[in-house]
Amino acid sequence: MTTLTKGPEALKLPAPAPAARRRGRWVTIALFLLPALVLFLLLVVAPMVVAIYSSVFRWNGFGGLPTNFIGTDNFTRLFSSDIFAKDMGHLIALVLLSIVVQLPFSLAIAMLLNQRVRGRALYRVVFFAPYVLSEVITGVLFSLILAPDAGMANRLLSVFGLESEWLADPATVMPSLFLVMTWKYFGFHMMIYLAGRQNIPNELIEAAQIDGATAWRTFWHITLPLLGPTIRISVFLSVIYTIQLFDLIWILTGGGPSHSSETMAVTMMDWGFKRSQVGYASAISVVMFVLSLVFALIYQRFVMRRDLEGATTSMGAHQ
Repeated sequence: MTTLTKGPEALKLPAPAPAARRRGRWVTIALFLLPALVLFLLLVVAPMVVAIYSSVFRWNGFGGLPTNFIGTDNFTRLFSSDIFAKDMGHLIALVLLSIVVQLPFSLAIAMLLNQRVRGRALYRVVFFAPYVLSEVITGVLFSLILAPDAGMANRLLSVFGLESEWLADPATVMPSLFLVMTWKYFGFHMMIYLAGRQNIPNELIEAAQIDGATAWRTFWHITLPLLGPTIRISVFLSVIYTIQLFDLIWILTGGGPSHSSETMAVTMMDWGFKRSQVGYASAISVVMFVLSLVFALIYQRFVMRRDLEGATTSMGAHQ
């Protein structure tokens, strides 16, 4: 009972029932979630449903909803395509290069900038700055730098009697693209590793040094294992981004020369918007989504399992 005092008398009001309080809380939660839920349904779920639906039709994107049902023909055509095989090869190559070259390089820079180096705050800003630039700006910038005739890169190399076709040669276009990707994104991974390193207690490092461990053994046996969750998140983000890679390649090469730098996203754009085969492009988008989903589920199930279990345990302990 709730007591409301007015003058010499006290008026007792019944307290809200527990069921009414629970309903009130759920109504409040629903009202707060509704705008985000509507946006999610309109901008994420609805396009996915439309893509899955149109992937089983032959459709040019005009004249209302598709009506020429062809079943799985778009997928059969895609999986038997030489361009799709090239796209998968480019995806695997970029993923391997990212894991073997880009991420270790980012980790090395992060470990260096974790030391007491003069001007390290400036270095961190400079190395992270490329990530802030949009992919379009980065693509335009490097299309000028790597231009075969008057590009800055060839002008510098000409001093040593060297030149390269960079983005115009099928033999060098993928290494050139990976160079641009590394310049653009290594700062992001560097900051992730720096944050992870700063969460490692310095007492552990100092104890190892007191025991006579060298810097390398300290890093290999203490720092690297404790950075495991951070590295796994970094690898996950890198692979997911590579599967969906589009902006840089579209600006720099458009997938050329002769499909030698094409990815699935570029192929999808080419067939959907240039050739008006939206049904086929939708099938490509569905395959990209399935690849990302399968990788995410397998990675979280087998690679990040301990990290997720630790997070769940910690959340349960605070409840």
